Amino acid sequence: MKKSTLWGEVSAELLGTMVLILFGTGVVAQVVTGDGAAGDHDSIAWAWGIGVTLGVYVAARISGAHLNPAVTIALAAFKGFEWRKVAPYIAAQTVGAFIAALIIRATYADLIGKIDPGHTYDTQGIFSTSPTAGVSIPSAFLDQVVGTAILVFVIFALTTATNNPPMANIGPVVVGLLVVALGMAFGGNAGYAINPARDFGPRLASWITGYGDAWWSTSGSHPLYFWLPIVAPILGGLIGGAAFKYLIERHLPDEAEEVTVSEPVEEPIRERAREDADSLV
Repeated sequence: MKKSTLWGEVSAELLGTMVLILFGTGVVAQVVTGDGAAGDHDSIAWAWGIGVTLGVYVAARISGAHLNPAVTIALAAFKGFEWRKVAPYIAAQTVGAFIAALIIRATYADLIGKIDPGHTYDTQGIFSTSPTAGVSIPSAFLDQVVGTAILVFVIFALTTATNNPPMANIGPVVVGLLVVALGMAFGGNAGYAINPARDFGPRLASWITGYGDAWWSTSGSHPLYFWLPIVAPILGGLIGGAAFKYLIERHLPDEAEEVTVSEPVEEPIRERAREDADSLV
């Protein structure tokens, strides 16, 4: 079996995240520029979830399909993922999100220019998140911590071999459904970024293509906001990872062979259970 290299893993993270963001920002662009006739909140939630599923299918076998710096950091903290790979993975995820957002920006340039020629807050939400009007910064921060904690907690549950997870070929679908559910349950306060790369990469892409206020909140007093969907998801991911590690995993039955769910496949697989766990996140 051919061994994966760090370059291969980074390439998989970049392309997997790019696929995710193409569908995610693409559906928001369609809804925003379609003036209510081309989708709604539910179509946004479903397309983001499908984007996650497809992105995981792209990258899972090579890199584990983290597609999210908060997931990568939590895996390093609690699941044995190598810390030396954390920075390259995060860089790849951010670049993938950035490239995808540039593609959507170019593809929807005419429609964006038609409804928002000044590139204002009216269409900035295509690319990055912001609190809903009336939602404070502390509430938005808590929202992102809670949402990402749930995300990582359930991903750990779905990818720990001793927890009887779904098989690898269906695992990406379940993770996608998890993101759909998060969008429907936690999308109201701050747009459920729950992924630093998902927010920062497209935010940067929008800023260099005409959105001069991209770093600020679109509501209230317009405080500097770009940091919040970076810091809060990382904190939430660590909380969710710790909750699974110490409240669930420690009580699971032992297996003869240790299973590390965060490592890409680098050697022949002898047990089907280990193969299924290793191929997803």
